[in-house]
Amino acid sequence: MTSIILDRVTVDFPIYDARARSLKTEIMRRTVGGHIELREDNRRLSVMALRDVSMALGEGDRLAVIGRNGAGKSTLLRVLSGVYEPPVGTVRIDGTVSSLTDLTMGMDPEATGYDNIMLRSIFLGVSVEQARRSVADIEEFTELGDFLDLPMRTYSSGMMLRLAFAVSTAVTPNILVMDEVISTGDTIFMAKAEARLNRLIDKTHILVLASHDSATLRRLCNRGVLLREGRIAAFGPIEEVLKAYETPV
Repeated sequence: MTSIILDRVTVDFPIYDARARSLKTEIMRRTVGGHIELREDNRRLSVMALRDVSMALGEGDRLAVIGRNGAGKSTLLRVLSGVYEPPVGTVRIDGTVSSLTDLTMGMDPEATGYDNIMLRSIFLGVSVEQARRSVADIEEFTELGDFLDLPMRTYSSGMMLRLAFAVSTAVTPNILVMDEVISTGDTIFMAKAEARLNRLIDKTHILVLASHDSATLRRLCNRGVLLREGRIAAFGPIEEVLKAYETPV
């Protein structure tokens, strides 16, 4: 059974700086409510991205990750994607994970489009044989033609995203992690990408989506988690969590 279990996960980013005792540091610490903390030695700042986060997700869950900028949403997505290994707490994930947060991670701008299909696929945990089987589908979807034989550094940003998106959605994972709606090109291609993404979401067992668009979250998600300064402020049915988000603190 596909599942995600986080138990007391804490992620912080230490910043070593001899100027940490400055007035500016003290003002920052007070105005952010402790999100940026001064350690006991008065020489090290620590940005607490996640604090004591615990949750469990199972088959059929579509989780909306909600919060203002700097609340810890991206850090949580990267923990679930395996990009960050939390120094405190445990993460247990049963099932394959595909992340649409850092689409070009694992790709090499000096390598050709075809080479990057293999590189990105392997980075996502896809076998070489599966990656080879997906090439024809990616060729058709991206409409890049002969550009696939050229180094990716010759691509426009839109072409690069087309390729990265196509590779990332070529195989259906058990768990799909997403950050906002993906923009991959012109209007016609966007419609094509949205249809592909919707098919992928329908097939995946667990979806985790961070977005500021309440309408999208209501349409795609059944549960939500609200983060404030790295802590869980609310967790439950999507309407209850959105209401907590929209209520002034």
